[in-house]
Amino acid sequence: MSEDTIRLVTIGRIFRRRWRFLTVLTVLGALVGYGASVVFPPRYTTSASVLLPGQWEERELLTQVDIATSSTVVDRASAALGWKDVSAAELRDQVTAAAADGNIVKISGTADTPRRAQQLSDQVAQQFVKFASRIAGGNTDSAAATEAEALRKQVEETNRRITELAGAADPGQTVEGVQARTELEKLSTSLEEAMTKLDEADPASNKAGMVVMGAAARPTGEAPPTRIQLVVAGALLFLLFAVVGHLAAARMNRRLRTEPEIAAALGSPLLGTVDVPGERRGAHRTDGDGRPRLVRRLLGVDTRWDLPAPRWSDDEAARRIRYRRVCARLREQLPAPRALLLVVPDGDEIARRAAGQLAAEAGSDPRLRVVEVSAARPIVPDRDTESGALVVLSAGCWTAEELAGIAEACADGRHEVHGVVLADPVRARGTRPAGHHPPDDATLALAVPGKATGGSA
Repeated sequence: MSEDTIRLVTIGRIFRRRWRFLTVLTVLGALVGYGASVVFPPRYTTSASVLLPGQWEERELLTQVDIATSSTVVDRASAALGWKDVSAAELRDQVTAAAADGNIVKISGTADTPRRAQQLSDQVAQQFVKFASRIAGGNTDSAAATEAEALRKQVEETNRRITELAGAADPGQTVEGVQARTELEKLSTSLEEAMTKLDEADPASNKAGMVVMGAAARPTGEAPPTRIQLVVAGALLFLLFAVVGHLAAARMNRRLRTEPEIAAALGSPLLGTVDVPGERRGAHRTDGDGRPRLVRRLLGVDTRWDLPAPRWSDDEAARRIRYRRVCARLREQLPAPRALLLVVPDGDEIARRAAGQLAAEAGSDPRLRVVEVSAARPIVPDRDTESGALVVLSAGCWTAEELAGIAEACADGRHEVHGVVLADPVRARGTRPAGHHPPDDATLALAVPGKATGGSA
């Protein structure tokens, strides 16, 4: 797994073999999301729209958005609302504004109830219109307003004087008189047009007419994230973390799974692979109290998910042939009398069962004695009548460092490792055929194996 590309089949294998554990974590994440929804009360949001008549540039609209959420406008809205449990500083965080198409500024308010959200949006919109109208009305630039008013009076006085001159002109029908009256009338018309354009170009009259486009609608649903969203997000987040955790653990797994790697780590040849019928359980069992083991079994984490599913095996007769071939190879390699230690890593249940079956099939030639050693601190009995050791283990359960430690422990006990036997868990296809019962001593070798403790068998 450490060198493999993550594929969809890998994700599917995690869900198939860890569905109980993933279900528990998903439910736990949903409960955490529900708890978060209880800690953070629901919020409601609504918006009020303000129309800005006239021609506005984009930077001017952005300026109006900043004015709508300014502290001056929000503070005035807070004073008008008179809420005792919410300060003006808190309201600033609950008010937002944005420029929309058509010179419209949308002011949004968020509160803990739909009614308050509606009141907040309406009040901020009203205060924004009042404050913006005050700015556009010229209160902040009295000098410019005075100059514009003086200009209007001057234009009006000039227009009145032109009218008087036109009336006092020669009433005759001379060419000069007609031309003079015509020129005076044209001049009066031009002044009136200039006066009209001045009024139209005045920002105070053009941009001061902001309008609130109706009251904000009372919200009917919670603002995101809602309680349902928090529950779903918590469940999905925990499920994602669980899957990523499985993939990360598999990437960091350094346990050897191939036959050449295992043989190289022990420094001895592979004598064969034997089948052990039965469902695969955890290669590393939890000793002591049975509650942790029961919990692991209920959650479905007592089995390895990153190993291939046990294949279907042949009948018992075919499985026993594999054991006999291993014994035959030992007889060919070792001179008589042949006696070996079957070294099994402690906690490898599949290997322990395979060692017991191998000792039963061998009988007295070669004579095999099963010992279990700790992979963390292996201790192998000193050499007595045995002429070496044979290591029996499962693939995918032990690291190269652990196997090298077992090999060194065998060397310390003056045992030469003559080979490695891999125990492969399989699912039995048929029943035990008649006439092929194992010998009577097979039960003893399987049920009462020797165990290395403190340097003695």
